[in-house]
Amino acid sequence: MKGTTLDLRVSISLFCVVTAISGQIRYSIPEEMRKGLFVGDVAKDLGLDVKRLVSGRARLVIDNEIQYVTLNQNKGHIVVNERIDREKMCAKKSPCSFSLEIVLEDPLELFSNTVEIQDVNDHAPAFPKKEINLEISESTPTGTVFLLDSAADPDVGINSLQSYSLKTSDHFILKQQTRADGSKFAELVLEHGLDREKQSEHRLILTAVDGGELQRSGTVKIHVSVLDANDNAPVFSQSVYKSSVSENISRGTVVAIVSAVDVDQGFNGNITYSFTHLEEDSSCPFTINPYTGEVTLTGEIDYEVSLNYEINIQAKDPWGLVGASKLMIELIDVNDNSPLIIMASFSGKISEDSTPGTVVALISVQDKDSGKNGQIHLNIDERLPFKIKSSLRSYYTLVTEQNLDREKLSKYNITLTATDEGSPALSSTKAVVLDVTDINDNAPAFSQRVYNTQVMENNSPGVALVQIHATDPDQGQNARISYFLIDGEVNGHPVSEFFSINTESGVIQSLRSLDYEQVKEYKIRVKAQDGGSPPLSSNATVIVRVRDQNDNPPQVLYPVQTGGSVVAEMVPRAADVGYLVTKVVAVDVDSGQNAWLSYKLQKATDRVLFEVGLQNGEIRTIRQVNDKDVVKQRLTVIVEDNGQPSRSATVIVNVAVADSFPEVLYSQPMSQSLVSVDDAGIETLKNGEQSSVVSRMSTLDHIN
Repeated sequence: MKGTTLDLRVSISLFCVVTAISGQIRYSIPEEMRKGLFVGDVAKDLGLDVKRLVSGRARLVIDNEIQYVTLNQNKGHIVVNERIDREKMCAKKSPCSFSLEIVLEDPLELFSNTVEIQDVNDHAPAFPKKEINLEISESTPTGTVFLLDSAADPDVGINSLQSYSLKTSDHFILKQQTRADGSKFAELVLEHGLDREKQSEHRLILTAVDGGELQRSGTVKIHVSVLDANDNAPVFSQSVYKSSVSENISRGTVVAIVSAVDVDQGFNGNITYSFTHLEEDSSCPFTINPYTGEVTLTGEIDYEVSLNYEINIQAKDPWGLVGASKLMIELIDVNDNSPLIIMASFSGKISEDSTPGTVVALISVQDKDSGKNGQIHLNIDERLPFKIKSSLRSYYTLVTEQNLDREKLSKYNITLTATDEGSPALSSTKAVVLDVTDINDNAPAFSQRVYNTQVMENNSPGVALVQIHATDPDQGQNARISYFLIDGEVNGHPVSEFFSINTESGVIQSLRSLDYEQVKEYKIRVKAQDGGSPPLSSNATVIVRVRDQNDNPPQVLYPVQTGGSVVAEMVPRAADVGYLVTKVVAVDVDSGQNAWLSYKLQKATDRVLFEVGLQNGEIRTIRQVNDKDVVKQRLTVIVEDNGQPSRSATVIVNVAVADSFPEVLYSQPMSQSLVSVDDAGIETLKNGEQSSVVSRMSTLDHIN
C-alpha cells in the first residue's frame, strides 16, 4: 500500500524548476521516486543544444557519495539514479536538498544545480517504548502534570507529528504543548484525585497522529500505578540548562551539572537523575550521574555530524514524583578536518602550443569544518608556468600562465596545496603529473653544416662515401628524419646519376666509378626532413674529393713522333761538353707524385756521348765530339712517373753528328733516318729523292 501511495504521489506531483539570475537551476522532486523517473530538462532550462552536451562530454559532479541522479546526454534530461530517502539524507533538516554541477568540456563550462527533496508521508509516529509506566502518589494534587514520552516521526512539515489524543479517562486529561522549535509533546494532567484503595492501577492509550494526506498514527499504552502519599515532586533549579563544549574534548569530561530539590524530608526527599525520551537505539554520547547530576561525555561527538544536543532530564523521588528540565549542549567547531582536493576534470596532457590562459584542470576543494575553519585557499609552486583561478563556489581552475616548450621540459610534477584558515591551519596536498604533448616546431639539425670525404678514383659503384646525421628534438613522428639529395648538376648531368642517399640511414653512395682527371671535387647538397605535418627540413653540403690514382702513363709532347720516324737533331762536331742537343718534353694528367716525371736514357748508339737530365729531360753531350763518332745516333729515352706502380712512355730521338746537313745526307740514305717535319721547318728527301735542303730551325729555344 505504501508503494502504491508513493507512486500515485509521484505521478501527480508538479516538478518545480526555478532559474536564479546567476544561472543556477533548482528542481523540486518528491522522495522515494523510482529509478529512471524524470527530474528535469537541463538542456531546455539552460538553453543548451543537446549536441553541445554530447560534444562537451557533459557529466554531473555531485558532492554526495551516492549518485542519486544521472544525466541522459542524448535527451538532456536529469533522471533518478538511486531511490532517495529524504529522512536518511537530511533527517529533520528542511528544506532538504543536494547540489550538483554540470561540467562541459571543449570549452570548459560549469553550471550549478540544486535538487530539493520533498517529503512524503512514509512514516507513522512511533513511541520509543511499547508502554509508559507512571507511579503516581495518591496524594498528588489535581492539576499535576506528568510529562509523557514523545512520539518520533522522521517526516517533516505537515507529514510530521501534529497532535496527541488520549482515550477517555475519569481521572486524567491530555494537554498538548509545542516547543520553541515547533515540535509537539504531550502532558498527562491529573484532573481528579486518585484513591489507591479504590483503584490502584489505571491503563490508558495515548495516540500520536501526523498531518499527512493519508493520515498515519502510532499508539502507546500508559500504565499508572498509584502510590501512597508523597505530596512534593522534585523541582530543578533551571527549566533549561545550557552548555557549550568543543568537539574535541576528551571522553570523561563533565559538560554540565544539573540540580533539583525536593522539599519532602527524609526518604521522600531522595532524588535520582536520568535522561528521558531517549529512543531504544539512541546513540547519545552523554551519561548522567543519577546521584550528582553530572553530565559526562562518554561517546564521540563531531560538530560536522551534529551541531547540538537537546536532552530531556528528569529528577525523581522514591515515590515516583518527577521534575523535568532540559539540557542544551552546543558544540563548538574546531579545525579537525583537512581540506579534500578532488580533480573534477583533468586529462593529464596539454599541447606545447597551448596559449597562456588555457584551462588544464577543474579542481574541487572541500572542507567539512565551518566558518574560517572551512575557508580554503588553493596554491601551487609559483615557479611553475601555471596559476590557480577561483571559479564557482568551491571550484578552482588550473590554467597556463606562460608558453610551454616540450623540448625544454616535457613533464610537470604539480603539487596542489589546499590550506584552510583555521588556527592552527590544516592543509593537504595532491600531486598530479602533466605531460606536454609535442608539436612539430623544430627542424632537423645536421651535426655539421659541411661534410668532407674522400674517395679513390676508379672506385667500384655502390661504395659508401660518408654518413650524414641530423637530430630533431621533437617527439614521435615529428622527430622521424628522412634524408634526400637536393637536385643539382655535375657537368650538365643530374647529381642523382652520380650519387644516392639512404633515406633512413643517411649513407651516401657512389653510383658510378669516378675519374679524378674529369672531376676532382663534387659538392652535393642534402636535405634532412622530419615526419611532421607540415614537415620541417634543413640543408647541408657534402664535399666529395676524388683522390688521384696512377692510371695514366706519361705523354711525350716533344719530340713529336709521326709514322715511325722522328725529327733529326744536329750536333756540330765542334760542340763542347754539355752542348744541349734537344729536350724531351712530357706531361702526366695524373696529379701529385703520380705526375712527377723522371727521364732515363735507355739505349743509344754511343752511350758515352750523351746523357739525359733526370728531372728536366735535357739531352746534352758529356764529352767532346770526335771524328770517330758515328754520324747517325739513335737515342731511346724512357719517361717514367712516380706512381705506385709506376707507368712510363718511350721516345726515340735521332741525332746527327755533323757540321752540315749535306754531310749527313751523303753519309746514309736519308729515307732511313730523316723525315720531313713541316711544322719544324725541316725538309729532307723522301722515297730516295733529293730536294732542296733548308737549314734546320732549332726548336730548343722555343721549348725552353
